[in-house]
Amino acid sequence: MAATRDGEPGHHPGPGAADPHFRHAYTRDRSALLRRLSRVEGQVRGIARMIEREEYCMDILQQTAALRAAVDSLNLLVLEEHVANCLKTAVERGEAEAYTEEVMDVVRRTMGRPVRARSSGE
Repeated sequence: MAATRDGEPGHHPGPGAADPHFRHAYTRDRSALLRRLSRVEGQVRGIARMIEREEYCMDILQQTAALRAAVDSLNLLVLEEHVANCLKTAVERGEAEAYTEEVMDVVRRTMGRPVRARSSGE
């Protein structure tokens, strides 16, 4: 089992980790992703202000639902780019199984589902 850059087991640094010319798929859309994150950050601050002002619970819940939708949208964009580019590169390099499992683990966690246990041979 590979480790992330921070050493967490079960994750892979990505198919381009050893290739200095590899660019992660989101790099070209990085400014759009950062703009979305800025909006998410603004939504979080707005919800905090609502709580400070003791606004109506249902209004706060409506805003947290909008926040979740914004984060889900961001996740989907990054996942789509990962599958279309990073996973494609992994397939070309013969590393499809490990990267497919990694994608599915992230999708399961995102959906609140348990991550499948790996067999001892992995």
